[in-house]
Amino acid sequence: VQLVESGGGSVQPGGSLRLSCAASGLSLDDYAFGWLRQVPGKEREIITCISADSGYTYHAKSVLGRFLMSRDNAKKETFLQMSGLIPEDTALYYCVARPSCDSNLDEWDFWGQGTQVTVSP
Repeated sequence: VQLVESGGGSVQPGGSLRLSCAASGLSLDDYAFGWLRQVPGKEREIITCISADSGYTYHAKSVLGRFLMSRDNAKKETFLQMSGLIPEDTALYYCVARPSCDSNLDEWDFWGQGTQVTVSP
C-alpha cells in the first residue's frame, strides 16, 4: 500500500491550497481516508475523515468551514481543499487510511510520507 501526498507549499494568510493523496495497493471502496497534521513539538491532530462511500465526513473544529475533504474512488485519490489559511495551519500534512471513521481517529493503518504546508506573510 502506498499513499502519496502532493499539493503542499507556501502561501500567505487567507490563501488556499489543495492537497491530493494518490493511493495504490488497496481498493478505495474498502477504506476510509483522513488527513492529519503534525507540528514539531506539538500533538498530532486528526483534522478530517471521510468514509469509504463518502456518506460520512468529519472535520475538526479547528478547520470546520475552511477545509473540505473529498474523494474520487474511481481515480483512487482523496483531496483536502484548504481555504482561509492561517499561520496556525502550518504543519506537515499526512494522508492516512483505515477501514472506517468509527471510534478512535488517532490510529491509522496506512500513512503517506507527508507534505509541508507553510502559511506566512
